[in-house]
Amino acid sequence: MAPQFRHNDSPNAAAAATRRAQIVTNHLVLHNEAPPSSQQYPTTLSPNVCLSYSPPELTETISFDTKEMRRLLDVHHIAEREWLIDLIEGQMAIHFFLWGSYIKFLGTKRHEKWLKATESYEVIGCLAMSELGHGSNAQGAETVATYDSSTGEFVVNTPCESAQKHMIGLSANYATHAMIFAQLYTNGRNHGVHGFLVQIRDGNGKTCPNVRIADCGLKSGLNAIDNGQIWFDNVRIPRENLLNGVADVLPDGRYVTKIEDPRERFGTQLAPLTIGRVIISTSSILKTKVSLAIAIRYALSRRAFSVTPNGPEVLLLDYPSHQRRLLPLLAKTYAMTFAGNWLKVIFTKREPQSYKTVHVFSVAFKTIFSWHSMRTLQECREACGAQGMKAVNRLGLMVAESDAQLTYEGDNNILLLQVAKILLSEFLAAKKHNRPLQVFGLEHMNEPTPGIPPQLSSSILRSSQFQIAALRLRERDLLHRFASEVSQHQFWGETKDQAINLAYHLYKELSKAFTDRMILQLTIEAEEGISAGPIKDVLALLRSLYALICIEEDDTFMRYGHLSAKNAATVREEVTKLCSELRPHALALVSSFGIPDSFLAPIAFDWVEANSWSSVSGGH
Repeated sequence: MAPQFRHNDSPNAAAAATRRAQIVTNHLVLHNEAPPSSQQYPTTLSPNVCLSYSPPELTETISFDTKEMRRLLDVHHIAEREWLIDLIEGQMAIHFFLWGSYIKFLGTKRHEKWLKATESYEVIGCLAMSELGHGSNAQGAETVATYDSSTGEFVVNTPCESAQKHMIGLSANYATHAMIFAQLYTNGRNHGVHGFLVQIRDGNGKTCPNVRIADCGLKSGLNAIDNGQIWFDNVRIPRENLLNGVADVLPDGRYVTKIEDPRERFGTQLAPLTIGRVIISTSSILKTKVSLAIAIRYALSRRAFSVTPNGPEVLLLDYPSHQRRLLPLLAKTYAMTFAGNWLKVIFTKREPQSYKTVHVFSVAFKTIFSWHSMRTLQECREACGAQGMKAVNRLGLMVAESDAQLTYEGDNNILLLQVAKILLSEFLAAKKHNRPLQVFGLEHMNEPTPGIPPQLSSSILRSSQFQIAALRLRERDLLHRFASEVSQHQFWGETKDQAINLAYHLYKELSKAFTDRMILQLTIEAEEGISAGPIKDVLALLRSLYALICIEEDDTFMRYGHLSAKNAATVREEVTKLCSELRPHALALVSSFGIPDSFLAPIAFDWVEANSWSSVSGGH
C-alpha cells in the first residue's frame, strides 16, 4: 500500500527530511573519507588583519598650545591642583571645608582653639545639620539645645526619631566632634536654630556617654565616606560651645544678638554652606572633565563599521551622531569652567555687601553644574559601550558616586526655587520703587527688549551679540511671566509663598535661564580677554556651540513665540556644523584639561592591551 501523505507531506518533503537526517548523521558519525569535491572546504582560514590600538596623538592635529589653554582654564596654582584634587574628593573635605568653615565663619575668638585642633587633627569634625525628618528645611530641625543657667551648660536632646541627625558624613566611624544645628531654648523661649559644637567620641574612638551612633549602611555610591546617624540623650556641653558669631547666651541665660530679624539671622547662619556649594560646583566640573577625557580619547581610537564596501572601519568620533553626543557636553564644560573660576574669585573676595550675590550664584551654579555633570557622566558611560560598564574604567563608578551631589548642600529643585524667589524679590522691589535693576547681571532688563531676527543665518547665529541677546530675551520674558503668575495667584487669595509654589513650572525655567545667561556672559568675557589666534578661534566655536545648545534644548523659545519652527531647524543645523568643526580639536581640548593619566582609565589609552589575555590573566 502506498504511503499516505498528509498536510505538507510530499515526496519533496520526504527528500528534505532525508537530507536533514543525513546531515545529523554526519555530525554524529566520524567519517574518514573526504567529502565530494563540490563540497571541499578550505583547510586553513585567511584571517583579516586584527584591530590594534593606535594612539590618537599619532593622527590628530593639535592646532593650539594646550598648556596655554590649561592656564586659561585653571588660572592659578596649577602645580598644587593635583594635591587639592585628592583633598576635595576625600573625607578631609568634610573635616576642613564643612566643620572647619562653620567654626571659622560662625565662631568668635573663643573658638580659635578649635581651629588649631582641626588643623592638627586633634579633633576630627563633621557637620550634623540634616535630620531624618528635615533635610533641605534646616529651619525645621527638631534637635533641642536647652540652656541650664545653674550649670552654665546646654543640654542637647533628640526628642523623637525624626530628630536624629541622619546621613552625616564622617560620623559613623571617625568624627570625634559634630557641629550640630539645634533649636536654642533659654528661659522657656525658642530662639530658633543655632550651631553648637558637641563631642561624640573620645580620642580612642569610643562613643561618648549619652550619645548613640549608627552607620547608615551601604549606599549606591560614595561608600568610602562613612555616613552615620546620631542621637543625643541629655548630652551636656559648655555654654562656650555655642557658635556665637551671630547670637550669644549670657551666663544668666539672657539671649543677645546682632541681628534682630529671625529670618535674616537664620540666613546668616547658613552662609557657610556657600563654600560647600562652591566646592560642589567646581568638583562636579572636574569629574565631568575626567569623563569626557576618557570617552573622547576612546572615541578617537575605537572603530566601528564601514561606510563603504570593504572599506576601513570608522572612528567613533567621526560619526556625526557621536559628535552630537559628546561635543556639546564638552562645550558646556568649557563654559562652566569659566563661570566656576569667576565664582571662586567673588567667593574669596566677598564682603558683606556681596554676600547675596555669592549666595545666589553658588546656589545656581551648584544646581546646573551638578546636573550637567551627571548627564555627562552617564552619556560618556553609554558612549563607551560595554567598556564603560567595567569598574576599572571608572565611568560607571563615577555615575554612582556623583549622584549624591544633586542633593547634598541642598536638593537641586529646592535650590532653584531659592534662586527664583530672590530674582522675583529684586524685580518687584525695583518695580515698586521705580528704580533700575542693578544686581546679578539683570541690568539688561533696564534696556529695550531684544528681538530675534525673523530669518537666521550662520553668521548671525555665531555672533556673541545675538547669542547673549537671545538668552537675555528668554530670561526677561520668564521673569515677567513668573511675576505675573505669582501676582495672579495672590489676587485670587493665595499667600505669596503658596503663589510661588503654584507657579513651580516657571520658577525652574526662570532659574535655569538666569544661570545659562550668566554662564554665557562670563564665557564671552573670558574669550574677549584672549588675543587673536588659534585659542581664541577655538573658544569662539565652543562659545557658539554652548549658546546654541542652550537655545536648542529649551522649548520655551518656541513655546512663547521667540523662535519659529524654521529658525529652530536652522539652529539645529548650525549645532551639527559646529560639532563637525570642533571635531579636529577634540583631543587638544580634553588634553588641555590637564587631567593626570592616573585619573583617567585604561580605556583612554591602549584598551586592546588592557583587555589582552596577558593583562587580565597575568600571563597564566
